[in-house]
Amino acid sequence: MGFVAGSRCRLPDSARPEAAPRPGQARRSPRIARRRQDFMKHHAAADMPLHQQIAAAAEPLPEPDDAAFGAFFDRFAGARVVLLGEASHGTAEFYRARAAITRRLVERHGFTIVAVEADWPDAAVIDREVRGLPAAAGAEPPFQRFPTWMWRNTDVAAFLDWLRGWNDRRPPSLRAGFHGLDLYNLSASLRSVLDYLDRVDPEAAAVARRRYGCLTPWAREPQRYGRMALSRGYAPCEEAVVAMLRDLLSRRLDYARQDAESFLDAAVSARLVKNAEAYYRAMYYGSAESWNLRDTHMFETLCTLLDARGPGAKAVVWAHNSHIGDASKTDMGLERGELNIGQLCREHFGEEAVLIGFGTHGGTVACASDWDEPMEVKRVNPSRPDSYERLAHDSGIPRFLLDLRAPRDAALREMLREPRLERFIGVIYLPETERWSHYSSCSLPGQFDAYVWFDETRAVTPLPTRQQPGAEETYPFGL
Repeated sequence: MGFVAGSRCRLPDSARPEAAPRPGQARRSPRIARRRQDFMKHHAAADMPLHQQIAAAAEPLPEPDDAAFGAFFDRFAGARVVLLGEASHGTAEFYRARAAITRRLVERHGFTIVAVEADWPDAAVIDREVRGLPAAAGAEPPFQRFPTWMWRNTDVAAFLDWLRGWNDRRPPSLRAGFHGLDLYNLSASLRSVLDYLDRVDPEAAAVARRRYGCLTPWAREPQRYGRMALSRGYAPCEEAVVAMLRDLLSRRLDYARQDAESFLDAAVSARLVKNAEAYYRAMYYGSAESWNLRDTHMFETLCTLLDARGPGAKAVVWAHNSHIGDASKTDMGLERGELNIGQLCREHFGEEAVLIGFGTHGGTVACASDWDEPMEVKRVNPSRPDSYERLAHDSGIPRFLLDLRAPRDAALREMLREPRLERFIGVIYLPETERWSHYSSCSLPGQFDAYVWFDETRAVTPLPTRQQPGAEETYPFGL
């Protein structure tokens, strides 16, 4: 319906066509002109195909190695926790981008915690090295178990070299740590608790050995403990590991006075043992319960790190999209009853948690075809026509940041909110069954606060290593 003379309905001045000024009339201010341009651009964009609207809203990014890359993410630096995802565990661009963003947040914005989807004992070896702390006696070389390429690759090595150099120029209290959030490597966690108590409280160490004795035979292959506990119909170690954690925490003040850094390591390790015992039992009852135990453990470990660093501490998290995207806005939560660390961070920290997803259309990926099989480099199938990835690909922009919080893009955000397929590649990739094994229905703006796109990606380059036996990282989900 058009506007008629005398109608009380009228367009705002900023949206009305500009007429030539009458003699003596001042021209419109630049601010009003800009508002008019934004209004017209918004309404013109609403008539575009969705991929063109993405192209209009997307901010093209330089290569991650460009110093300007990290500056695009300054807008998120006010958060307490910035969670950086990945669409696979074997894509170089995702690691390089997370490294560039993290460097910026550490250098310019005071972030001092880098927390990754890795086991606490393995990452603790790296943390001591990058912060200039003495190595723990008897610690195993880190990340020796399948999938070794997930953290033993050239991109992670380059980031850790930078982090070590950054910390070398800082006093100990301002150094940034590198920590694992996950609950695998049960044997190393058991040993960490016992070694700590041997040093600070030999009597408590003797109690811990008795309590942990029931888990010790299963420490190298904890999946077997889960099967045993299920077949017997009860959890023989549950009460003992809960009691051990409770006793350790009850003496936190006394222990922390002696060596706060070592106490943190022991306390997190004791929590890992307790949660791992429950996790391996739950694996045989259903994936939702065990997944939820795992992600809840990661969230609790993150909160422990933040508490240890003090009220002003800020953290960057590196984990798969399936962990850092809000599970309640995906099939994970809506159909399978699963939660994740991204959802828990949103519920706990509110707008002080920023969830940033990553995606790609094609290229190559480092992966395996089954558990404990050798790493391969596989070609990634082009994204499906009914996926978010295809919309991003059709934008024609090779690398971009899409800020899903930006007020100016509210209309696009609403159009993207309708669920579509999204691809998830873990350590296992099966291109021949990709639709059923690697795609899930999601709402992108509900899942993430921002989305980083790389149209063509390549596989990570693994570092030479000798794989050790033991429970695999990410077992049994691969994510």
